[in-house]
Amino acid sequence: MSTRQTDMNLFNYRRRNTVEVNVGGVAIGCNNPVRVQSMTNTGTMDTEGSVEQVLRIVDKGGELVRLTTQGNREAVNMGSIKQQLVARGCNVPLVADVHFNASVADTAAQYADKVRVNPGNYVDTARTFKHIDYTDAEYADELKRLRERFVTFLDICKAEGKAVRVGVNHGSLSDRIMSRYGDTPSGVVESCMEFLRICRDENFNNVVVSIKTSNTSMMVTTVRLLVRVMAAEGISYPLHLGVTEAGDAEDGRIKSAVGIGALLADGIGDTLRVSLAEAPENEIPVAKELASYVACRANQPYIDAAVAPGFNYEEPVRRATVAVGAVGGTNVPVVVGGAVEDVDITPDFIAADVHPVAVEAATDGAFVAVDYAALTAENIAKIKSLENIVLVASSSHVNPVGELRALVHKLIIEGVVAPVVIRRAYNEETIESLRIKAAADLGVLLIDGLVDGLWIENSVGTAAEINAIAFGILQATRARISKTEYIACPGCGRTMYDLQGTLARIKAATAHLKGLKIGVMGCIVNGPGEMADADYGYVGAARGKVSLYRRKECVEKNIPEDEAIERLLQLIDSDRK
Repeated sequence: MSTRQTDMNLFNYRRRNTVEVNVGGVAIGCNNPVRVQSMTNTGTMDTEGSVEQVLRIVDKGGELVRLTTQGNREAVNMGSIKQQLVARGCNVPLVADVHFNASVADTAAQYADKVRVNPGNYVDTARTFKHIDYTDAEYADELKRLRERFVTFLDICKAEGKAVRVGVNHGSLSDRIMSRYGDTPSGVVESCMEFLRICRDENFNNVVVSIKTSNTSMMVTTVRLLVRVMAAEGISYPLHLGVTEAGDAEDGRIKSAVGIGALLADGIGDTLRVSLAEAPENEIPVAKELASYVACRANQPYIDAAVAPGFNYEEPVRRATVAVGAVGGTNVPVVVGGAVEDVDITPDFIAADVHPVAVEAATDGAFVAVDYAALTAENIAKIKSLENIVLVASSSHVNPVGELRALVHKLIIEGVVAPVVIRRAYNEETIESLRIKAAADLGVLLIDGLVDGLWIENSVGTAAEINAIAFGILQATRARISKTEYIACPGCGRTMYDLQGTLARIKAATAHLKGLKIGVMGCIVNGPGEMADADYGYVGAARGKVSLYRRKECVEKNIPEDEAIERLLQLIDSDRK
């Protein structure tokens, strides 16, 4: 078992220690770079279409490709797809995605290089949101049934030399887990650990693990909890990262970069997928840029810092500050940016009107510029003597997340209660790069509760574009809601309708409904579960048929696709009235 020793901390980047997993010749974890991957949205029985899409993903730099396997015939056809790819000079590892049918996983292990199973529906029935009162003995019997079935599958994978991904989705937790643990991070982690303990006991180490949710903050804190629980139980499998149902365009990229970037910042994550409701090859450049950006923090200048007492890494809360006007206290985080005409992205402060001064020159009521080096004992005393000041924190360190964390933790330790606006100056050539990097840097600070405002600057981009990124990061962390949120899956071979076109039409019709969360889901695998986090859901029920949800309640079933958007709007309008 190959491992690498690390010492992850909040301020200095180190990759987490893991075993090495081999997936069709591609090594994941240990000393290997973070691998990027995607998933086809073609039907797996469409051999030619799937091959062409896999080739497009690989051409963009994808290192693994996943395909859905609804049944045994799709699992078997993975072999045909692999043969055609090899004949065309492409030997990329293929991953089979299995839900609801454990026997399909057995078949897939004979044809795919890795098989993803979902603990929520591997042996448990599809989630019905029913509470079941298990006795301890009854629950133990369920775990025994799970172990017996899963060991059979692991034995096949051992014989075939195949890898396994134990992939938990918050949206498809079983009724069994929900009944015992509730809809909690602990329940999500336990759903995963039940399977990982079996892998460990059976000495099966070719395992990759994932936990995904559409809520970035929950995704981050739940994976943090999983890492601790795994370590406590002597398990060090590599982690696959992703924010499920992230959506498309700017929102999808920001949401993914926030969630994935927050974990990468702490050395957590060995392979990742940026799930976009777009052509799957579009995911790869985003994933590569995100992974390479964080990897540059290796061998950084050391940041000597201490964690503030009371800081809870797994359940962070917002730092307590005094309110200075609209900044800090219980106010939502503010945005400092350029003047724009669009009211939806109008900043709270116009950057040209804000003139931060050095600590030495600061007086009461000032915006005060600070970096970590400026927090000397003398300057901290000066800061504490001032009233109604806002600290404007910046960093030029190669690991800005680590240094900015260090800065705010020192403020907490020293008892400074002035609010903090993070000012990050970039020099990115494209708005796309700025979007990814700013979200990766600033999202984790918001999730940790360390931020009272954002101020993003870049040499390229209009004020509107840059302001939109700041508001998008706040929305993605749910620190400040300023627009409609779309929880939209990327689509796969299970998708029951034109997901990309439908999402565009739904966004056009509902963009004015600020604060509303609308789920647009291709099928029932995660659809009903994710509807619990959305106000309304649009879920593929069958080919050309859609079911509508109000939160997790299905209110209209099997509506013809050409009527479904109008019926969704009618449902929302009726509720609002």
